[in-house]
Amino acid sequence: MWEVLFFALFAVVAGSFVYIYRRQREMIVALRRAREKILLEETRVFDFLHGLGAALSDTSRPSDLHVLIVEGALRILGAHGGALYLVDRASETLRPAFSTRNCPPFFDVPQAVRTEPGFTWASHLRQHAVGAGEGVLGTIWREKEPLLLRGEDARLTPLREGPMPVTSAMLCPLHYGDQNLGVLAIARGPEVELFQSAEFQIFKAIAEQSAFALYNAIIFSEAAEKRRLDQDLAVAHEIQRILLPSESPDIAGFQIAGINVPAKQVSGDYYDYIPVDGSHYGIAIADVSGKGVPASLIMAMCRSVLRSRAAGQLSPSEALRVVNAQLFPDIKEDMFISMAYAILESGSPIVTLSRAGHDAPLLYRASDQSVAKINPPGMALGIDSGGVFNRVTSDFSLTLEPNDCLVLYTDGVTEALDAEGEEFGMANVIQAIQASAAAGAAGIITKLTDDLRAFVGNHPQHDDITLIVIRKK
Repeated sequence: MWEVLFFALFAVVAGSFVYIYRRQREMIVALRRAREKILLEETRVFDFLHGLGAALSDTSRPSDLHVLIVEGALRILGAHGGALYLVDRASETLRPAFSTRNCPPFFDVPQAVRTEPGFTWASHLRQHAVGAGEGVLGTIWREKEPLLLRGEDARLTPLREGPMPVTSAMLCPLHYGDQNLGVLAIARGPEVELFQSAEFQIFKAIAEQSAFALYNAIIFSEAAEKRRLDQDLAVAHEIQRILLPSESPDIAGFQIAGINVPAKQVSGDYYDYIPVDGSHYGIAIADVSGKGVPASLIMAMCRSVLRSRAAGQLSPSEALRVVNAQLFPDIKEDMFISMAYAILESGSPIVTLSRAGHDAPLLYRASDQSVAKINPPGMALGIDSGGVFNRVTSDFSLTLEPNDCLVLYTDGVTEALDAEGEEFGMANVIQAIQASAAAGAAGIITKLTDDLRAFVGNHPQHDDITLIVIRKK
C-alpha cells in the first residue's frame, strides 16, 4: 500500500518537474524570440536612420528620400503598403510623393471614378491631390494628430476598397518646428496581427525622424540652389564686366573716364564708348528700370542694338530713335531705359548730345567753376513705339572750353542713401565736381566715389552707380 502511494507521489512530482521544465523551455524560447525580434527592429530602425542621414547630401534626389521613408516604415513595422504625401504650398493640397504598388486609398474614391475607362488604383493614387479634411488622410493633415485604425473601425472602409483588404493602418502628420510638411501613412493586410500600441509608438518616432529629414532636405536643396544661382550670377557678372569698356578711348582734345559700381552682382546700368567713324566717338550712359538679372539682360540688349546702329550715324537722337524702335516690342510694359548719348569729334570742342529721359548731365565751366544742368528734351526708351519718342527726342549741341567738364551719371549717384535714409543729393555731387575738376576726368570720378562711400558708410548700396566724365583739354 505504502509503495503504491510512494510511486504515485513520485510520478506526480516527476510530472510536475517535467511540466515546469517544459514551460521554462517554452518561456526561454519565447523570450529569445522576443529578444531577437527587438534586436531585428532595432537594427531596422538604425538602418533606417542611417539611410536618412545618407540621403541628406548635395547629390541625392528628393525622390530617393521619399522612397526610403515609406519603404523603411514598411520594413520596420511589417506593413504591406503605404504612401508619403507632401504639402503643395501653391495649391494648398497634399500631393503623393511616393506610394507603393498596393497602397490603399487613404481617402474616398467615388464609384463613378473607379468605373471610368482605364482606371487603375496605382495611377489614380499617384495623381490625386488631397484637400484638407478629405478622407482620413486629409483629416489627419488638418487636425495634426496621429491615428491608429484597426479592427472594425468604420474609417477603414474606404481603405478596404482599394487593391489590398486592409485590417489596420497608421497615419501621422509630419511636422518640424512650425513647418507642416505632409503625412506618412502605412497599412497591413489580412493574415497578420493588427498594429499594436507599441508599434504605433515606433511609427510616430519614424514619422518624427522623417519630418526632420524632409525639412533638412529642403534646406539642403535651397542651399544647393543658392550655390548654383550664385555661380550663375558670378558668370553673368563676369560677362557683364567684359561688356563694359576696359579702358577709356583716346580722342584728340578730350580726356574721358568712366566707372560702374553694381548694387548687386549684375547691373542694370550701362556705359559704353563706341567708334562711330574715323573721327567721331559715341559716349553712352543708360539706366534700365529695376535691378538684378532682368535689368542686366535688357542692358545687354540695349548695348548690342546701339553698337549695331551707331556706325556712321552722326546724329545721336537718330541713333536713339532706331534703338527705341527695335527694343520697344521686346520690353515689358513696366520696364524702360533712360539714356544719354553724346558724340564727340576729334579735335573739335563741340559735343552733340541727345537725352532719352535720362538724368540731366552736368556742365562744369572752368572759367567760373559753375555747374549747370543740361536739359535737352527727350523720352525714355521702350515706353513709346516711336510716335511720341521721335518727336520729343532731339540733338543738342554745346561747346566745351579748355578744362570744362561734362559729367554723365545715373540716379544711383544722387539717390545713394546713408544709414538715416538721407540722400547724397545734387548739392554734394556739384561740390565734389568743383573740388576735383582741376585733377582731370579721373580725379572727378575718384572724388565722387570717395565722397559717396564716406556718405553711405556701411549702409547697403540700393542702386547701381555709373559715372562718365568728359573733360576738354
